[in-house]
Amino acid sequence: MKFTVLIAVALFAAVHIGFAQDKKPSSKLSGREQRKAMHVRDSVLQSFNKSDTSINNLLQRLQQYTTTFNQINSSLSEELDTADISQQLPPTARRIAKIKAQANTHKSSTLRYLFVLRDNLDHLQSKLEDWQTDLDTINNKLVQNQTDLLRFSKDSLLIKTVPSDSLLKHTFFAQRKAARQLWHKADSANRSNLFKINLLQNKVTIAYANILDETDQIDSKVKKFAARAVNGEFGYIWDIDPAYNDTKTALNSTINLNNTALYYFIKSETLLHFTGLLFIVIVFVWILYNRAKAKRLNEDETIFAQANYIYKQPVISSLLVGIAIIPYFYDHPPVAFLELFFLVSVILVLLLVKKNMPRALFNALHQLFYVTLVYSVSNLLIQITNIDRFTILFLSIASITIALAFSKKVKKAPEDYLPHTELVLRIFTGLQILSLLCDITGRFSLAKIIGITAVYNLWLLVSLYFVVNIITEGLFLQFQAKKNADNIIGWIDYTLLQTKFRKILSTLAALLWLFFLFQNLNIDDLATDYVTDILSQSRTVGGASFTFGGFVVFIAVIWLSSVMSRIISYLYDVSAEHANYITSLKKKNRTSTLLIRIGVITIGFLLAVAASGFPMDKITIIISAFGIGIGFGLQNIVNNLVSGLILAFEKPIQIGDIIEVDTRSGTVKEIGIRSSKLATADGAEVIIPNGDLISHHVINWTLSNNNRRVELIISVVYGSDIEKVKTILQSILNKRDDIMKQPEPLVFLHNLSEKSVEFRVLFWAADIGQWLTLKSNVLTDIYIVFEKEGIEMPLPQQEMHLTLPEQVSLTNKNSPGPGQ
Repeated sequence: MKFTVLIAVALFAAVHIGFAQDKKPSSKLSGREQRKAMHVRDSVLQSFNKSDTSINNLLQRLQQYTTTFNQINSSLSEELDTADISQQLPPTARRIAKIKAQANTHKSSTLRYLFVLRDNLDHLQSKLEDWQTDLDTINNKLVQNQTDLLRFSKDSLLIKTVPSDSLLKHTFFAQRKAARQLWHKADSANRSNLFKINLLQNKVTIAYANILDETDQIDSKVKKFAARAVNGEFGYIWDIDPAYNDTKTALNSTINLNNTALYYFIKSETLLHFTGLLFIVIVFVWILYNRAKAKRLNEDETIFAQANYIYKQPVISSLLVGIAIIPYFYDHPPVAFLELFFLVSVILVLLLVKKNMPRALFNALHQLFYVTLVYSVSNLLIQITNIDRFTILFLSIASITIALAFSKKVKKAPEDYLPHTELVLRIFTGLQILSLLCDITGRFSLAKIIGITAVYNLWLLVSLYFVVNIITEGLFLQFQAKKNADNIIGWIDYTLLQTKFRKILSTLAALLWLFFLFQNLNIDDLATDYVTDILSQSRTVGGASFTFGGFVVFIAVIWLSSVMSRIISYLYDVSAEHANYITSLKKKNRTSTLLIRIGVITIGFLLAVAASGFPMDKITIIISAFGIGIGFGLQNIVNNLVSGLILAFEKPIQIGDIIEVDTRSGTVKEIGIRSSKLATADGAEVIIPNGDLISHHVINWTLSNNNRRVELIISVVYGSDIEKVKTILQSILNKRDDIMKQPEPLVFLHNLSEKSVEFRVLFWAADIGQWLTLKSNVLTDIYIVFEKEGIEMPLPQQEMHLTLPEQVSLTNKNSPGPGQ
C-alpha cells in the first residue's frame, strides 16, 4: 500500500505538471495549491517513515541480541579457568582432613606441633581465599550473562510485533528465529556452567569453613597449653616419666612433618623465592660495583677504613644483608626454612667477627654457635621427650657459663666490643637462668621457648648490627664514587645523611628484632590480633566516630608529608650552596620550593584525612574554628603565611639574592612558609618574618643581575697635577680584568675641600660576592702607583685649641730664668 500510494502521488504530480506545461508552459500553481500538494506528500512520507523506523528499530535490537549471544557462546566455548581449582581442591580437602586428624592425636600436646599445624592451615586458608575470589569473578560474569539472556525472553515487543509489509515480515521472522536459536544455545551453556561454578563454590566454602573451625580449635588448644605451661606440665626434672622415652618416634614424626611443610611451602611460594633470589643479586651487585668504583677513583686507604666490612669481605657482607632480610618477605614460613636462613646468617656473622672483632668475642660466639645448633634441632621437635628436657637443661647451663666468662673480659675493656655488650649479656644470662629454673620445676615448654628466644635474638641482634653498618658503608662508597661528579649526589653532605639514615635503619632493625622476639615467643599472632582489635574498634566522641587506626594513619601521613617537605627543602638548599654550577634561571626557579612544600603538605593533609576515614564534611568545622583563631590571635601568623605565598608567586627575592631589610643585610638562604632565613656577612643567620619582606623597604642587589657598583673617594694634596692623577686612576681601572668594561669605569673630580683635592672613582664588579675583595685590590694598586709617581696624599691633621686660666703662662721649665 505504501509503494502504491507513493507511485500514485508521483504519477499524479507528473501528469499534472505535464498538462500544465502543455497548456501554459510558463504558468505556475497558485500558492494555495502548492501548499495543499506539499501537505499531501508530507503526510504520505511521514506515515511510511514511521512504519519503517519502527521495524528498523526492531531489526537493530535483534542484531544487538544476536551479537550479545554470539559473544556469550564464544566465551562459553572456551574452558572456564577453574581446572586448577578442580584438580587441587580434592587433595586440599584431604590435607585439611589429615591436619584435623593430627590435631586430635596425643602429639598435639606440644606447642611446636600445634604451631606447625596452624601455619599449614594459614597457608591453606590463603589459597582458598584466592580461589573464592576467582570463582566469584567467574560467577558474576555468568550471572550477567544470564541477565542478558532473560532480557531477550521477556522482550514482549519482539515477540508480539508482526510487520504488515510482506518483505519486512520475512526478514524480521528470519532474524528472530536465528536469534532465538542462538539464545537457546547460550542459555543452555550458561546455565550449565553456572551450575558447575556454584557447585565448586560450595565445595570451596565447605573447605574454608572446615579450616576456620579447625583453626579455632587449635587456637583453643594453644591457650590451654599456655596456661598449662605456666602452671607446670611435669614434675621436677628428676621425676622422669617413662611415657616420654620414645625419642626415635619423635624424630621420625618431626622429619616427616617438616618435610611435608617444606614441600608445600617451596611449591606454593615460587614468586617470593624468585624475589628473594633477585634481592640477593641486587645487593651483591650494588656492593661490589660501588666498592670497585670507589677503589678505582680513590687511592687513599683512609676512605676504605670507613668501609671496613665491605672492603675486606665484600662477598660475605653482601650475602649477610640479603640472607638476614629475605625471611621477612614471607608470611609464616615453616620453622625449618627460617632456621636454615638463620644458621647461614650466623655463620656469616662468625666470619665477619673473626676478621674484624677481638678474639674473645669470636671465641664466645663460636662456642655459642654449637649451643645454637642443638637448640635449632630441639626447636624442630614436635613431641616432648625426656632427652629433650635434659638437653635444654644442659644448653641453659652452657649458655650461662659462656656468658659469664665473656662478661669478665668485657668489663676489662668494654670499648673494644660492640655497643651495649654488657647490657645484652646481662639480659641473656637472666633469660637463661629463668629457662633453667622453669625446666627444673617442670615447666619444660616455657623453658624451651625462653632459652631458644634468648639465643636466637642474641644472634639476630649481632646480625642486624652488621647489616646496618654494611648498608651504611655501601651508601658511603656510593657517595664517594659520586663525590666529584657535577650532580646532586655529589653535593649532599654524607655526614648528615649518614646520621639520619643510620637512625632510620636502627629503628627498622629494632622493629625486626621485636617482631622476631614475638615470633620466638609464639605470641606474634596474639599480639597482631590484639593490636588490630585496638586500632580497628570504632569509638564515638561528641557524635563523631573514629578509630585509633585512622588516627595513626593520619599522623603517619602527616609525618611522611613533613619528611618529604624537608627533603625537598634540603635538596634545594644543597643546590643553593652550589649555585655556581647552575644557571641563573635555575637559581631563580629554586624559589618555587616554597610552593612545592606547601603543595606537598596540603596534599598530605587531604590524603591523611581521606585515609583515616575522617568525614570530609567535618573539615568545614575545622576551617571555621581556624577562622575564629585567626580573628582572636593568629593575624600575624596568617599574615606571614600569605606573605610567603606572595613571595613564592611574585618572586621579588629568590634564594641566593643579596638583600637589605631595614638595618640587616645578607644572602637569602631559605624562603619558608612563615619566615625566611638571611645569612649575614659575619656568619649569623637572621630569621625574618615574611610579612616584613612584603611591607618593609627591601633592597635587592641581585634581582636582575649580580653586578654591583663600587665607589671610591681618593684625595690628593693641593699642587698635584689633576690630569695626571685622573690618567693614573683611569689606567689602574682599565688594566684590571675583574672590573666590568660595560658600564665602563669613570673618574671625576669630586670636590675641592679645605685640605685636599678629592676624586670620585666609579667601577662595576661582575660578582657582588667579590666586591669587597675587588675594592681592597683597587685601593692597594692606587696606593702603590701614587707612591711610585710621587703623588702625595694628604695626611690626617687635627687642630687643638688650648685655653689657659688668667695669670698662667706657657713657659719652658728648663729655660734659664732672669739673671741666669
